[in-house]
Amino acid sequence: MNFDHLRNVSYGPAEVFAYFSEACQTAQLSEALLDKCLPDDLHRSHFYIINHLVRGGDGETPLQITEAMQVTKTTISHSLAVLEARGFIQTRPSPSDARSKQVFVTEGGREYQKRAITAVTGLYGSFLREEDYRTMGDALPSLVSVRKLLEKNSGAMPE
Repeated sequence: MNFDHLRNVSYGPAEVFAYFSEACQTAQLSEALLDKCLPDDLHRSHFYIINHLVRGGDGETPLQITEAMQVTKTTISHSLAVLEARGFIQTRPSPSDARSKQVFVTEGGREYQKRAITAVTGLYGSFLREEDYRTMGDALPSLVSVRKLLEKNSGAMPE
């Protein structure tokens, strides 16, 4: 992999690795906190599916959800069955393809998402200070930009 273009901005392979290492550690720590806060004894993966659907994926097919979550079809099938049994989602036949289903969040699912977010942000609020909120606010646009770049290139292979 050629990193010559990074040398112009004083950011090389070690800094790229350090950036993603920090992002991964931050994600692991925040996920551990999320696990402590989730209501109804559901797994983080279930919350992520509901959160994805609420944030704009409502009506997606199980295959689209599989691709968005980057997990196997079997994992999504099991998770959707759990969420449907809890009344958090509803699957319906696709109006455009009788062989396909679409997944919709129920009011119960939306309420679950709100309770989970309230619980975890309450925990964060117990230790975050004003300057922490400013730091996160300043960092958010660049994190969104990097996430979109990674999504766009998720199928990339090493040279």
